[in-house]
This record gives sequence, structure tokens and C-alpha cells, in this order.
Amino acid sequence: MSSASTKHSASRKILEKIGKYVVVNEVGRGSTGIVYLSHDAYYGRDVAIKVYNMESGADEERARIARKMFLSEAHLVGMLQHPHILPIYDAGEENGNCYIVTEHVHGARTLAAYCRPDNLLRVDDVVEIIFKCAKALHYAHSRGVIHRDIKPSNIMLTQDSDVRIIDFGIALVADSDISSIDGIAGSPSYMSPEQVQSLELSNRSDLYSLGAVMYELLSGSRPFRAGNLQKLLHQIVYATPPPLHTLRKDIPEELESIVALALQKDPNKRCKSGLDFAAELTRVHQKLREHNSRIDRQEQFGVLRRLKFFHEFSHAEIWEVLRASSWQDYAPAEEIVKEGEMDDRFYIIVSGHCAVERHGTRLGTLDTGDCFGEASYVEGAKRTATIRAALAVTVLKVSSTLLEQVSASCQLRFNRVFLRTLIGRLQSGDSGPS
Repeated sequence: MSSASTKHSASRKILEKIGKYVVVNEVGRGSTGIVYLSHDAYYGRDVAIKVYNMESGADEERARIARKMFLSEAHLVGMLQHPHILPIYDAGEENGNCYIVTEHVHGARTLAAYCRPDNLLRVDDVVEIIFKCAKALHYAHSRGVIHRDIKPSNIMLTQDSDVRIIDFGIALVADSDISSIDGIAGSPSYMSPEQVQSLELSNRSDLYSLGAVMYELLSGSRPFRAGNLQKLLHQIVYATPPPLHTLRKDIPEELESIVALALQKDPNKRCKSGLDFAAELTRVHQKLREHNSRIDRQEQFGVLRRLKFFHEFSHAEIWEVLRASSWQDYAPAEEIVKEGEMDDRFYIIVSGHCAVERHGTRLGTLDTGDCFGEASYVEGAKRTATIRAALAVTVLKVSSTLLEQVSASCQLRFNRVFLRTLIGRLQSGDSGPS
């Protein structure tokens, strides 16, 4: 067998299995290595395996850096266990191949996807994301770890809008002799002034980088842009970024002040810790949520006014029902109520339509404006049917307990319309839900 075919065979073996992990497929490729998907049967979880490129035929400098990054991340196996930091489960070396095993988050995207002006997240969503990152960084810093490469592509957003900070390959780790990685020091656009000047770094360097990420997520533009690296680094040390409100008009002044605080040139003028950064964001986040909640409630009121169920209600009575309710979306085929369960809520379909099932048999459908939940009138009664979203459905769930606290006129109106709907259903021969 020729040396070429031998090399190809070895490559095939690596692709099929890495250490004890059977490879499912390749999911990513970068300058320092390849990432594979595998399934850890022992723990019953999917994992990502990052194999560093250290082949002798590769660029020697790149291979040296890759090995340093491997040793840095291997040092962190099991060390950082925080809900917003991607956990490192395992590390190993086999046949000259060094690898790191981490959590694999299906369907996650990095924040780089939300840095374009035409694809920005809502302001309050950005605040919540950065809040989680600040808390995670505080956790890492309290354990002697400075990330050094906080940037949008190193922060993942999961399908359920949760956050994971990834890639600690160039982290500074206290009491570790492999933390200093010459030749690689982070991503220039997000580096702190002290980092670009090769000065001693503290936890506040990461907070600067997080502020730069927040600036870009809010505006769609990096704090500093230049035609070459030298000019960029000069701007980071000496220039002031354009005020956020000049790039996005709906940025609250208080939020702009927090970002400006994070981007202070002097580390001592920034927040002392990720915890302090998070506390500042909490204060602004609460105000944003209250404001958006008022807007959302106004929109919901407008939708309810148009439903046939509420045609006889006064505006004040619709607001009373809205305050006694919650608004929930259901995916196609998702159960809204289940046969045999006890539930003390009334339901009104805001949009979409539902299937009514009993003992697995479809009995009929309910459409926008229809209601169900008559079992709520009988204490301890169980649902006699399953209601399932036929397509995407939005439902108003009215708490019977909260409904008892609204005005007598509103209660009377609600009960009259609800019972009239049920009587009409019975007269039409439809046994309907309960």
C-alpha cells in the first residue's frame, strides 16, 4: 500500500471515530481544526468534537498556535459549569490528534447573524442576552479565567433564545503555565485598548469586549472601523465611537450610557465586575419590559375587540378580562388541553383553529373567536375532550380565580356570552369540548 493510500486510510479512521466517540458528521471547519458531531451513548447526549489541526505538513506557526489553544481549553475540562457557558466535557490526544469534547446545541446560531442592520434583534432582547453574558463572565472571572476573545461569533443563541459563551481557546487562566499564547490574542475589532497595547489584562478587558458586542448588536455597526489594522488599533486606543442614537433612534439614553461605560478607555472607569454590568442592565431592562408590555397589551386589546366573543363587552370590560388572562401560542398538533385532566381556566381562540378529540377520535373543530373550558364551571371536573392546535394557534387563557376578582358586570357578561356559545353548540348537535 502506498504512503498516500495509508494517509487516506488513517484520515478515514479519524472521521469514523475520535477516541471513544463515533463521528456522525462534520459540522464546522476553521483555520485551526474541524468540528464533528457525535453522540455520547454513556451520558445519552450529543456532543461536538473539535479536532485541532496539528499535522506536521501544515503551517508550523498555525500548528503551534493550535496546540496552545488545545492545552488552554483542555485545562478547563469540567472547570466552568454555568448555564451560559458551553461546557467542556472531555479532552484527549490520539494518534497525534488533539481534541476537545463540548456540548452540542442543535439549531444554535452565533450572534454574528444578528449584527447586520437589516437583521437586528429587539433592543430588550439584546439587553437580556448581554445580561446573561455578563453573569457568565463574572462566573468565569471569579474562577480566574479571562476569555480574551469575546465577539459575536463566540456567543451562541439557542433555539429557545438561551445563551452560550464558547471558545476559551486563548483564555488566560490563573495559575496555569499554558495561558500565554504568543502570536494570537483575540479579534482586533473587539479588543480592549489595554489588549491591543499588550498591557496586563484584567476581567474588565472582557467587559469592554462585551460592550463592543452590545454596541454592534444594537446598531449593526462595530464601534470602530478602519481600512487597515494599524488605523483600527489606533482608533481603539484614542477614538470615541459614534453615539448609538445616531445609528438607531430607538436606543434609550440610559442604555447608551451603559454601553459608553463599558467602552471606557481606562479599565478603572468601567464596571468593576460582570455582576455590576448585569445590575446596570437589569435596571434598564425592567423599564424596557414595562414599556413593551404596555405596547403588547394595547395590541392584544385591539385584537380582542374584533373577536365575536367580545362584541358585547365594553372597552373597560375587555381590559378586565385581559388582565385576568395570559396569551399563549401553540404549534401545529400541540395539545392545549388534555382529556381527563383537571383545569380551572376558560379558553378563547384568538387566531387559528383547533381539533376536538375524544378517545383518539376527532369530533370536530373550533375556529377563531370560539371558546372552550366549560368544565371550569364545575369544581373538580375533568376535561372530557382533548383540544389540539390544527395549525399555529393563539389562545387567550382566562383564569377562573382571577375572573372572580373582576367587576360584577364583567363577570356577568363573560358568563352570559360563554354559556350562550355552549348552548348554541349543543343545539347544533355538537357535543363539543369541556
